[in-house]
Amino acid sequence: MSNLNDLHATLLESIALQKEGAFEEFYALFSEKVYNTALSYVQNTNDAEEITQDVFVKIHKNASKFKGNSSVNTWIYRITVNTSLNAIKKRKRLSFLSFTNQNDKNTQIDIPDFVHPNLILENKEEGILIFKAIKKLPQTQQTAFILAFVEELPRQEIAQIMETSLKAVESLLQRAKTNLKKTLKNYKK
Repeated sequence: MSNLNDLHATLLESIALQKEGAFEEFYALFSEKVYNTALSYVQNTNDAEEITQDVFVKIHKNASKFKGNSSVNTWIYRITVNTSLNAIKKRKRLSFLSFTNQNDKNTQIDIPDFVHPNLILENKEEGILIFKAIKKLPQTQQTAFILAFVEELPRQEIAQIMETSLKAVESLLQRAKTNLKKTLKNYKK
């Protein structure tokens, strides 16, 4: 375990013991990372803020359950990914219910133009298309791709976050790239 991870684990212990200032310090260290990851999934700032709050509520409640089987960073990413995916499922259920209540079969839900804060301004239009295409990937490919290419995590850490093998992550990334190329080719037509 690295010194930085030891520091983070100690902060989690302090949160569990309800030591003053520990949670605020932990939040300051990880909130931007949690928010950006959530934003990559939901592509909506309000939803990303809500997910960030939910993640930190879960961290606060479960700080005593962290056993150190993975790095704190991996643990937080796992919570963020799961919370983001659950929010997407919930939103899909709600939009399906409102869609069926409207009795309008021609209504199409369109993904809004989304600009991730990590995008360079000169690549803004291309970035919007890429994030629309990412949104269309199957869930596991989407997760692997976001963690690898948006969050720039090492493949081994992605495997730990996704609770799968390194080989499976590499396979997911290959399929994600192939699917993204196909989708982006269709957008450019």
